[in-house]
Amino acid sequence: MDDSIGEKKRVVVVGGGIAGSLIAKSLQNDADVFLIDLKEYFEISWANLRSMVEPSFAQRSVINHSEYLPNANIVASAATDITENEVLTAQGRLIAYDYLVIATGHADTAPCTKDEKLSYYQAEHAKIRSANSILIIGGGPTGVELAAEIVVDFPDKKVTLVHRGSRLLEFIGKKAGKMAHDWLISKKVEVILGQSVDLNSWSDDVYKTSGGETVRADCHFICTGKPIGSSWLKETILKDSLDSLGRLTVDANLRVRGHKNVFGIGDITDIPELKQGYLAQKHALVAAKNLNLLIKGSNENALANYKPASPMAIVSLGRRNAVAQILCLPVVGRIPGLIKSGDLFVGSTRKQLGLKS
Repeated sequence: MDDSIGEKKRVVVVGGGIAGSLIAKSLQNDADVFLIDLKEYFEISWANLRSMVEPSFAQRSVINHSEYLPNANIVASAATDITENEVLTAQGRLIAYDYLVIATGHADTAPCTKDEKLSYYQAEHAKIRSANSILIIGGGPTGVELAAEIVVDFPDKKVTLVHRGSRLLEFIGKKAGKMAHDWLISKKVEVILGQSVDLNSWSDDVYKTSGGETVRADCHFICTGKPIGSSWLKETILKDSLDSLGRLTVDANLRVRGHKNVFGIGDITDIPELKQGYLAQKHALVAAKNLNLLIKGSNENALANYKPASPMAIVSLGRRNAVAQILCLPVVGRIPGLIKSGDLFVGSTRKQLGLKS
């Protein structure tokens, strides 16, 4: 489609993750939507660790953008610059916008196509299957969930988790972190806290920790945090809207401060709440509602406000169990597992995108 054709307002969404995919889907029939994303697909990110132990799971959790965006324009490229009315892509393409949505979440490298991503999971699965011992570096939700997935599906594997912090799952309460720790120990996972791993010292399947310990493992997985995906904004018109941590500052309507036609949603924002996928979905729905109102010429007083969510998190522990913190109440076992750990919300997320579960 030629960039200059169309009477509808042009909405450009940068980032095709949890938030970006949903807002593009929500607006595709009411606006001329362009989704700019490095990948040709959307991935239900909280399902990716299950796909490492069960590659066929990714057939449902990795979804080509074209499957749920039949009426949008998909640009498989990085965005590199923003002006007052255009976005520049790495391919050198200028895409004009009436409204812009920034949803680039956390920086990550990923294969470009769905087939390449599925092949990646096959390779990761083969690596896990062939290993007798596995080292996991990082004790946040990714490290804990990966350790749990492996010991549940491959109980004979020797799994060691090394975390530089003093406890696991530091983003939630101490009791919930201790519950996860105890659950892993009960599954014979060795947990080493307060130390990091020097990957430069890795030799002959022997790893050295900062505390002088040695860990023997046939392979390792790095599960440490990823930086916010905002470095590309530092030379754009939005550079003054970034806080000291690189987060995009937004107002109650989810508009980027100082820019009435630019929205920020998902993990990239400075909203004071846990960075969770279901909250990114809520951002997308509120921003979509506000964009629809603006497109229709409604008064700004009619715009919806986003209220930061109370703390709630569920960390899967394999296929049946989980640890959860709801407000200040921690709980572990089958009950929170019933909420998340079976299908990992893949069916409901696909339905939200208008696809069969």
